[in-house]
Amino acid sequence: MKDEKRQKRKENFRLLWTFLKGSKRWFIFGVIASSLVSLADMVSPQIIRAAIDNALGGLEPDLPGWAVALADRFGGFEYLGEHLWIMAAALALIAVIRNGAQYLVGVLNNRGAETLVKTMRDSLFSHIERLPYAWHMKNHTGDLIQRCTSDVESVRRFVSMQLSNVIRIVILIVLSIWFMVRMDLRLTLVGVSMIPVILGFTVSFGRKMHAGFEHCDEVEGQVSALVQENLTGVRVVRAFARERWERDRFIEKDNYYCGLWVEMGKTMTRFFSIQDILSALQVMLVIVFGCAFCVNGTMTSGDLIAFISYNSMLAWPIRRLGRMLIEMSKADVSLARIAYIMNEPEEPASEKALKPAMNGDIVFDHVSFAYEGSSETLHDISFDVEAGSTLGILGGTGSGKSTLMLLLDKMYLLPEGSGRITVGGTDIKDIDTEYLRSNISMVLQEPFLFSRTIADNIAISSRAITIDRVREASRAASLDESVREFSKGYDTFVGERGVTLSGGQKQRTAIARALVSPAPIMIFDDSLSAVDTETDAKIRGELEKRFGSSTTILISHRLTTLSKCDKIIVLDSGRVAEQGTPDELRTSGGIYQKIFEIQSGAAGPEEAAGEEA
Repeated sequence: MKDEKRQKRKENFRLLWTFLKGSKRWFIFGVIASSLVSLADMVSPQIIRAAIDNALGGLEPDLPGWAVALADRFGGFEYLGEHLWIMAAALALIAVIRNGAQYLVGVLNNRGAETLVKTMRDSLFSHIERLPYAWHMKNHTGDLIQRCTSDVESVRRFVSMQLSNVIRIVILIVLSIWFMVRMDLRLTLVGVSMIPVILGFTVSFGRKMHAGFEHCDEVEGQVSALVQENLTGVRVVRAFARERWERDRFIEKDNYYCGLWVEMGKTMTRFFSIQDILSALQVMLVIVFGCAFCVNGTMTSGDLIAFISYNSMLAWPIRRLGRMLIEMSKADVSLARIAYIMNEPEEPASEKALKPAMNGDIVFDHVSFAYEGSSETLHDISFDVEAGSTLGILGGTGSGKSTLMLLLDKMYLLPEGSGRITVGGTDIKDIDTEYLRSNISMVLQEPFLFSRTIADNIAISSRAITIDRVREASRAASLDESVREFSKGYDTFVGERGVTLSGGQKQRTAIARALVSPAPIMIFDDSLSAVDTETDAKIRGELEKRFGSSTTILISHRLTTLSKCDKIIVLDSGRVAEQGTPDELRTSGGIYQKIFEIQSGAAGPEEAAGEEA
């Protein structure tokens, strides 16, 4: 189990390394600038020490040769003692260099962080767009949004604020200990004695925090999914007066999420408090023992002041490591959630990637299909659609009508041994997926409109579509008259999912979207259910005029919509129960005839009631 977790963590950080493409140079420059800040921090205590012990105290300098040579160039320590402003100026210069380098660290890290975020979001969006349709059906949109926003931000924060400090922390620890050893080995041992305790406590605590962060992230995804679901379905919520129930449901989940972070806050407070106590104990030990050494004459005042400065520099990175571990735990959880998306295989491309003519016969040959985790939806379906003809599909709810069209469009792939679907004799498995879909125009049972103008929604398939073509398609879909009644016409913003339009207007907009770019195969999946009978007849008339050469598939519960079809198949519980022309099926004595009699009023009340039940 540990090896598996370690392997996943390595894979996650390899993914992070991939995301860093384009921003690595900014972080590298930031590390260099951060190193300069650390070096400046190291030099300042030595200047103070030399001023106290050598310039003012007259003691022999215990400094590197280059430092003594530099002092001699300014007249020696005696001269510097008489002109302390020179050493003060040196401290000011070091401070300017340090602050300038610190400014560069901020600028470079921010540039690198924003580049990283852009790369991550672009990669995530592009990858999600290419994931199989079935994968999207299994994952909540709100949770995916949370992974692409909050989790990305956690990774950005760790990389920009923590990871870039690693080099600086290493430099501070190594140089601090080196300078401390040069001044007094005994006091150095006192100073570093608490380091193993602090690090051990930090590592042990960090492991416990990881599970907490993971749970918080998962619940945040659930909260995001709940919000997204309610905002999308706001009309349904209000139509059934479920505002209070949904509010209580949200508050309950949000309170739970809030409670998790409160507990995490308490835990982190305990951690940081104990860590601060241990760090304060380390400083106290250095001061107590250092004062004793000064009283005994084994350490100078300048050495003690410089030593305390270096010990403070040592204490900061040790404490910082604890915070880094906390942020690393957060980032590790977020990176794993992002990796869940990025590691999902994209929709497989057709190996042969054929691009045959799409105006041939469509054949379903012994097709069977089951959704993941469900019983079989389609059972040994076989039928054909002649090129240029119109096929009608009739069937009850759940009979598999829409599934047939999703399979034809390769939204779902047929497993091996589950039959085959061909267009013009070519198995769709061998047809290039993008090419196949570009030659199939589909109006879905639940039309989806984007938060754009009506014109944008109709012309979404191509930027080359002109407003004249949009109007022409709208007239064919019996939409133009309704649009002209809007104050902004085709520039009317329809709102998310087209909430500002009626059900019929949304369906007609989706139909116009299909008509504006005619394809060899046209599919209308119960897309006339929300329009009145007169409009239905007009649209069907336009379809007959415009798509004489296209193969058209109409799915509907309304027999008048299917009355002019060349052929109709009737599905019952995932099987083809009947097929034939409308005239043949009206007298077949089967399901079609019964539905025809009910819809035409030929059936008696008791028989109609029995059929409706």
